[in-house]
Amino acid sequence: MATWENIQHFKPEEFDSPDRSGSGLLMDEHFVSLLDQIRSKVKFALVITSGYRTQAHNREVGGKSESAHCTGHAADIACLTTRQRYAVVKAALELGITRIGIGDTFVHLDVDHELPANCIWTY
Repeated sequence: MATWENIQHFKPEEFDSPDRSGSGLLMDEHFVSLLDQIRSKVKFALVITSGYRTQAHNREVGGKSESAHCTGHAADIACLTTRQRYAVVKAALELGITRIGIGDTFVHLDVDHELPANCIWTY
């Protein structure tokens, strides 16, 4: 079982909702373990721009009401180049992550099994 003690490249506070200190601990640990594996595969730092979100913060940023961020099953990762984007998406697919959103400056990854799988979208 994945636990924060086994995570090499991230700390819980990197996933905190800006309006709730300590909320990064609400992230699904298996999902964070997958992100940790992606970090090892891509061999560059992954900056989390959005991890766990409270419902209030999710509304503030215009997130969907059923956002996987609110259950700790999603993260947005800064990706400023096409090669970074490709590396993150490739590693995510290799690890079985099937919900991917691609923005100009970030990649959204999530593993919320309550939402449709096998989809890639753009922002």
